[in-house]
Amino acid sequence: MPAYPDDRSAEITAALGALPSGTPVSEVARRLMDLFTSGELDPGTRLPPERQLAATLGVGRSAVREALAALEILGIVDVRPGSGTYLRGTASELLPQTLRWGLLIGQKNTAELLELRSGLEIYVARLAAGRAAASDLRALSASLERMRATAAELKAFARADLDFHNALAVAAGNDTLVDLLHVVRSLLQVYADRAVHDELEARTAIAEHATVFDAVQSGNEDAAASAMAVHMATASSRLAAASGASEVPASEPVPTVGA
Repeated sequence: MPAYPDDRSAEITAALGALPSGTPVSEVARRLMDLFTSGELDPGTRLPPERQLAATLGVGRSAVREALAALEILGIVDVRPGSGTYLRGTASELLPQTLRWGLLIGQKNTAELLELRSGLEIYVARLAAGRAAASDLRALSASLERMRATAAELKAFARADLDFHNALAVAAGNDTLVDLLHVVRSLLQVYADRAVHDELEARTAIAEHATVFDAVQSGNEDAAASAMAVHMATASSRLAAASGASEVPASEPVPTVGA
């Protein structure tokens, strides 16, 4: 087998190790993912061929082939016919795809995703209140005004609503949080698109967003977190109803300083 300048087959196979007999494809993918997101491999690294990976992991070639195919669909690796399979990004760049994969194969239910989203959004609001720049406030205000203007046009309203939350995440100044929210929202998107049923619900959402915006604009972190907790309680109930989830995560009160 010819050597490539970016071929680190020996190092990769040494890091992988064997898996137990009968290991499912999902676990093969997990083992590969652990290595790919460890930060030890550079983007563009050429992976060992299927045959070598299968021998190292102690599984059949079909399991490796299916695992790599799934990772390619998720944007983790790039399969180049006649050349080989290559790692696509850095560890941090692979985070959104990694989380999406982990949530999907872990079969997390909608109630758990709603609970995770609520916690993340509340923390984002708190961070945004302490970090938002003038440009962030302008973006939030513009999204809020578009929500008001499109309350009777639910598809356009949903877009403006999402833009508000995206602007809030940017204002929080934490790229990892942005990635986390992107993954969770994408998994819930099929329900989010139909969660607001009428203009009355849209008006309620607008009022809740306005309270969040006012708190962020004034730099009040506790108020921003509390306002988002209120919004997440109603939003999660709507999403749960749209998805048919049997449970809605309870909204916990957000403690104030000194409580």
